Amino acid sequence: MRDFRDAKAMAQTLREAIKPKAELTRSESLELIARVLGCKNWNVLSAAVQAAGGTAQNSEPQEVLLDAAVLDSYVGFYELAEHGVMTIRRADGRLVSRLTGQPDVPLFAESSKRFFAKIVDAQISFVTDVSGVAQSLVLHQNGLDIPMPRIDADRARRIEQQLTQKLSSNRPSPGTEAALRRLIDGLRTGEPGYDAMTEMVANATRQRLPALHKEISEAGGVRSIEFVGVGNGGVDVYLVQHERRPLYWRISLDGRGAISTAWVAPGL
Repeated sequence: MRDFRDAKAMAQTLREAIKPKAELTRSESLELIARVLGCKNWNVLSAAVQAAGGTAQNSEPQEVLLDAAVLDSYVGFYELAEHGVMTIRRADGRLVSRLTGQPDVPLFAESSKRFFAKIVDAQISFVTDVSGVAQSLVLHQNGLDIPMPRIDADRARRIEQQLTQKLSSNRPSPGTEAALRRLIDGLRTGEPGYDAMTEMVANATRQRLPALHKEISEAGGVRSIEFVGVGNGGVDVYLVQHERRPLYWRISLDGRGAISTAWVAPGL
């Protein structure tokens, strides 16, 4: 039987349980668990845990203060799989990130190179050269480590212009439906074509293959695939009608035609 000292595990279980239907940040899940356990808020629960001789395991990392020169060495543009740009700027003494098409996310330093967010469950690590200037970053989110190389302002502008044009056209990119059909077939047989994926997507697929195979198998054979529209980040969104239930897919390809994004969620 769990008690209030297991708040971290309980909050994580809650987030995983509702993830197919909605997204909860770490902070939101903690506040909910605190109320379930009869506390006014997470701060009250954290104090109760400490008073009982435990630790508030899901408390956020402690923020450390960094010199402006260190923060400025991370400011710039970073490319996400040719389809988006992570912009890092400095404001009010800390870094702020913005992924193409999404709102600003303040970042809080937990070390000289690693930062965490509070409004989303994500962390960012910077990879620097010998002079301390960031050459790339790694986004840690949803169990994935997503590398993004640093790019100059001109390339960042071109990528965002291309994305704006695609969002305006609301048309699928050539090859995404065919790639999706092959991916679904591969997941159903348990042998997806990893060579047709980027390294990041291939690694994520290997980790989740048992769950993906089970989900596709339970949904049944494909009856139809319908393009729904262009989603955030320029991904193509498809509604796949299976024999037993529908599934929504978000998919994109890189310049070589390899799958660079692939997400599946239950349909309505």
